[in-house]
Parts: sequence; structure tokens; C-alpha cells
Amino acid sequence: MIIGYLRVSTGKQHPANQQDEIQRFAMAQNWTIDVWVTEIVSGKKREQDRKLGLLLRKMKRGDTLVVTEISRLSRTLTEIMSIMGKCLHKGINLYTTKEGYAFDNSINSKVLCFAFDLVAEIEHNLISMRTKEALALRKANGMVLGRRKGTYTRYNVLVENRLRIIQMLRQGSSITDICKYYALSRDTFDKFRRAYPSIQRAILDKEQQRINRLKKRMIERKRD
Repeated sequence: MIIGYLRVSTGKQHPANQQDEIQRFAMAQNWTIDVWVTEIVSGKKREQDRKLGLLLRKMKRGDTLVVTEISRLSRTLTEIMSIMGKCLHKGINLYTTKEGYAFDNSINSKVLCFAFDLVAEIEHNLISMRTKEALALRKANGMVLGRRKGTYTRYNVLVENRLRIIQMLRQGSSITDICKYYALSRDTFDKFRRAYPSIQRAILDKEQQRINRLKKRMIERKRD
């Protein structure tokens, strides 16, 4: 299968010129483009987050991918090398019409594949080294890394004060009031109430009391 890939950065740009150029290239090779893939996305976005990523995952050994220029794959060198490496590993032929690059099953492509793997590994090691150096620098400056031993999360604050929370509910405090009092989100409180039946019962009792009060008012209004 031969696939033509077209990418533009904004909706104001048109991929027609790219398509015409790939079509001329295919005709010169006596090829027929079986599938066209077009997307409007920044070249800085990661390949796996674009149609291109899905396309590469679906393509099989012997398939051919044609682009007008290498920058259509990505705007970053590391990403371009990663994409080209994937193509070479999977046996996908990659051609660019403007630069005239050809990455196929030739010995030159295999050498390039090794080079790309090496560059990717070096880049990975450099990132890891920079991360370790940054953490070491923070530690040297007295910063505590990770969560301090014995510190409480907001969820733990609720657990430690659950009896107080039951009392607050019985005294008329709403869930919103409790969340504001302990400076936490409703999601955290919902997780807490599901884990402790006593809290759930207190909430249900509070709701039943509210319903009883409404019924009582309605009965009083009817009497009047």
C-alpha cells in the first residue's frame, strides 16, 4: 500500500499543493497512491498524538509513505529521527519528494537505522542525566524531595476528623460547608464518604431531616 501524508499547521493553509507534488512524484515512479491522509496540526505535536501515529501503527512491512518534505513529519529533529527509526524498523518505505530522501530496505537505510537508534539512546541518557542533576541540585539546596514522611493528605485530614464531621452534619452543616472548612474538593469528600458508612448514614439522616421539615411546612401551609 502506498500512502500520501499531507500536513498543514492551520486551517488557513491548503494541502492541495502537497497533494499535487506527491501525485507527480508517484506518476514518475509508476505508482498509484492508495490512501491519502490529511491533518491540520502543529508539527510540534507528538507523533503519537496525531493521525500520523495511528497511521504508522497500522502500516505493515513493505508499505510506502510519501511526504513532500521531511518537516511534514515533525518540526523537531528528535521526533523526526524517532519516526524515521520506526519506519525503518517496521520495514516501511519512506520517501520525500523535495529533498529526494529514500529510506527503504537498502544498506544505506539500515546504517541510518542504527544511527537513529544510537542518537535516540544518547538523547534518552542525556535527559535522564539532566533530571538526576536537577534533583541533586535541589537536594543540595536543602529542598526535600518527594512527600515528607508523616505528612497528611487532605483525605487523611477527613479520616482523622470524621467524628467531628458527623457532628457538623448533625448540626446542619452542608457538604459544601465542610469542604470549605477543610479546604478540599467535593471529589475528595465523595471518596471519603464512600469509604466510611458512618459518614454516609449521617448524610442520609441529614437529608431525611430536611425532607421531614419540608413535609411539615407543607402540612402547616395546607392547614392555614
